[in-house]
Amino acid sequence: MQNHDSSFDSAFASLTPSDGPDNTRSPFKSVFPPTGTARVAAQVDVETTRGNALRGARVAAPQVYPGNGAIRTSLPLPAQSVFHEAWWLDLATDGNWRAATVRRGNEIVGEMPYSLGRKGLWRTSQMPPLTRTLGPVLKPFAGDPAHTMLDRIDITTQLIAQIPEVDSFYQIFDPRVEDALAFGLNGFTVSTRYTLQFAPERDVEQLWKGLNGKTRNLIRTAQKFLRVAPIESPAEFNRFYESNLAVRHRSNIYGTELMQRLVSAFVERGAGYLLGAYDANGVLVAAIGVTFDSHAAYYLLSSRSPSAHGGAISVLIWAAIQDAMKRELTFDFDGIPNANTYRFLSGFNPTLKPRLVVERHKPVWSMAKAARRLVLPKKPGWFLSTM
Repeated sequence: MQNHDSSFDSAFASLTPSDGPDNTRSPFKSVFPPTGTARVAAQVDVETTRGNALRGARVAAPQVYPGNGAIRTSLPLPAQSVFHEAWWLDLATDGNWRAATVRRGNEIVGEMPYSLGRKGLWRTSQMPPLTRTLGPVLKPFAGDPAHTMLDRIDITTQLIAQIPEVDSFYQIFDPRVEDALAFGLNGFTVSTRYTLQFAPERDVEQLWKGLNGKTRNLIRTAQKFLRVAPIESPAEFNRFYESNLAVRHRSNIYGTELMQRLVSAFVERGAGYLLGAYDANGVLVAAIGVTFDSHAAYYLLSSRSPSAHGGAISVLIWAAIQDAMKRELTFDFDGIPNANTYRFLSGFNPTLKPRLVVERHKPVWSMAKAARRLVLPKKPGWFLSTM
């Protein structure tokens, strides 16, 4: 058990609502870095070092990938998230991605990254592992709404034209992308999935009072038995995650090595953090991973030991929500994979937010997928939590 920052212990003690539910100060006052500031442990775990060596110079390289057709990640376009970053996509796809771009003069007015892969004989463009949303990012144009919409359709159509022919294309858009009209006009099927969010304008005290009574009680009770603290080593988080999967006889749907690379990268780059709940003996019993950008913090990963307190994940999520509010970021629960997860997350009383989905499949691909569903059980969804 590593020694945790004593300032966190002091701050966390002030979080425990000994005088009622209005005590909602964030425990992250001096522990977590501000957005964009890297936090690298002084002693790097051997596994992390090995992972960095495997990645080579990709993570540390300047974030311009001319060979990929990618663009600078600092481009100030709306709906550009951490998942659009070149370093994220390079790790999530092992470099197998491209970015369609549209320029007007020397200015980039639209871009859309996409992965390229193969499934047997099929050439595909799917959502990379742990990459929750992608979609087009366009420069906003002022003017007549009708003209602006035509301009958006024109730019998006040019982006679509650059996507190579594949047997199956599938993307979930960032929630800030509010229309997929150009995709519908170009033969894509458009549908909707949902996520749950807290806007940064929400007051933490009001959020606490708005929690479901059962969720509040779980958090209060868990705070009596658990201590929340940052997990400094990505390798510790990864070992804990894998061990809990092993106990449940599950495999890592993201791929163990790939998940380790991404977790190490967003922690080392200051684009996220790992948070743990420790019992009275100092044993890690629950953990979550949160990544963020300049707009939102995303509840990306979670895991708990079978013996953990029933409120262990809830108390970690509540701490992460408070941290997002302090950073003035939207807190995104990052999708609703199934009814059980929705019932759990709805206890926090968040706002339902749609995420557009576009897909286009060749008929032979669709027939093969339909046949597969008849003979093989359905695999887990894109989001895995051991809550």
